[in-house]
Amino acid sequence: MKKNSIVIVLVLLLAGIAIYQNVQRENKQTLMPTEQAPQVNFLAPSFTLQGLDGKEYTIGGEREKPLLVNFWASWCGPCEEEAPDLVEVYNKYQGQFDLYAVNVTPGDKMDNIKKFVETYKFPFPVLLDKKGTNAENYRVVAIPTSFLIDKNGVVREVIHVLSAKDLDKKIAGLIKG
Repeated sequence: MKKNSIVIVLVLLLAGIAIYQNVQRENKQTLMPTEQAPQVNFLAPSFTLQGLDGKEYTIGGEREKPLLVNFWASWCGPCEEEAPDLVEVYNKYQGQFDLYAVNVTPGDKMDNIKKFVETYKFPFPVLLDKKGTNAENYRVVAIPTSFLIDKNGVVREVIHVLSAKDLDKKIAGLIKG
């Protein structure tokens, strides 16, 4: 009888330890995602790219204004549909948020990129992801894909093509914080 009690206590103790370790592992995954891909309510992965203007731009970390990061390409039909809306919302809220248009350059040609930017009169920085590594790190599967990032560097939402009205609402919400 005494041996059975000892075995039962040991089994319960081991089960308790296993449950505790499992709960701790789940809590760590909630605080620090294992993937580098941006996730809503987590910090956006950092990177720095050169823009068409020759300047360097950094994404990630705290900033003065919220940020919309838009991954696009000149050959992308939905990107063409979205471009005028991006310009409109940027001009409407100018100075209240930043917008970086990240061109997924490996699948694009520089002449086409410049023509696209001129056609739609992009007033915001156009960054060149020449190797496509940032689009890959951000797990961009379809373009356009945009990330709304608050002043603290936290991803608040991942969006695809929206109507002008819905995009306006999302930006207004991002600015209000």
